This record gives sequence, C-alpha cells and structure tokens, in this order.
Amino acid sequence: MIAYIKGKVVEILEDRVILESGFMGYNLFMPMASAEAVLRRGDEVKLYTHLHVREDAMQLFGFLTKDDLHTFQLLLGVNGIGPKAALGILSGLTADELRFAVLSEDVKTISKAPGVGKKTAQKLILELKDKMDLQEAFDLKSQHVQEAQGDMADLSDARKEAVEALTALGYSGADALRAVKKVEMTPGMDVETLLKAALKNLF
Repeated sequence: MIAYIKGKVVEILEDRVILESGFMGYNLFMPMASAEAVLRRGDEVKLYTHLHVREDAMQLFGFLTKDDLHTFQLLLGVNGIGPKAALGILSGLTADELRFAVLSEDVKTISKAPGVGKKTAQKLILELKDKMDLQEAFDLKSQHVQEAQGDMADLSDARKEAVEALTALGYSGADALRAVKKVEMTPGMDVETLLKAALKNLF
C-alpha cells in the first residue's frame, strides 16, 4: 500500500521514529539499533515501509534499505515470528549477518537476538535456508561494503581515522561508520575525543 515515506525525522523514541511528511506525522516502528546510529532529529530521510494489519491495529514499519525491508518480510513468513520478533532480530543482526547465519546454520548467532531462543532459531533456519542463496549473499555483502566505502569518502579526515581505529579494534566497518557518524563534531574536536564518543555509541 505504501512503498516508502520521505520526510523529516521529528522524534526518535524507544521503539519507533516519528516522521513528518506532507503535513502528517507517521509512527514508524524500526530496528532501533540502526535507527539510533544513523538518524538524527531534523534529518530528511526516505524509509521503505511495511504495513502490518491486525484485527485491533494497523502498524507501519520503516527500514533504511530495501534489503532490510525484504529481510523483515522474509522473517514474517516464518511460523511463530511476528513483527516484534522480526524487529528484534534485525536490531541484533544486520541483514548480511542474518543471511550468512542462516546459510551456515549458525543457531548460536541467531539465538542472541532478543526474544529468539534455540528452537525458534532452528525453525527460522529450516524455513529460510531454501529462500536464500549463498552467491547472492556474497554479492549483497560486497555491494554494502562498496556503499560503506562511498560513505567513507564523504567523511572528514578525523572521522575516517576514527572509523579505521574502530575497525582495527575488531568492530565491523558498518558498525564503526554508524558509530562515528552519530557523533556531533564540535570545533577543535580531535580524533581521540571523537573516538571516545564513538565508542559510547557501540555499547
């Protein structure tokens, strides 16, 4: 019904973002780990959406990428996984991480997601493995790495150094980039101060 909404971030709440578009404010439930790392109040953003209809409510879910939306919809197709559990999984794992975990039958990694136990993880793997392709998983991962490198090109030297330092500490490039982008630069801020602030965004 609604493919995407483009508008201004008005508020970032515990479980959702309020987006103003066309004189209307939309409640969009999101994987908040990625939303809090990337979005700021006042940002102009395009969110891909999924409308979930129940007898007693209609809920709108928003995602930063089409890939995240597609992965969320795949998760909803798994018996016993509803929107809340699907969001929990995508808050704990990126779409890339989830694909590789499913294809390698990594129950332990999937079980770390909020609200997902061992049995649910096993069921998820069983039902999704045939819907995912290893070559496609590698292609998507490569595409996302290239996009992250493109984002890196737009960063200041201080931010680039901070991202490189975080990846050297073992954090993924995507997590490091999100953590550094979330820090508001102030005049005279050096790399060490930026790095300390970015580290707080990773906990």
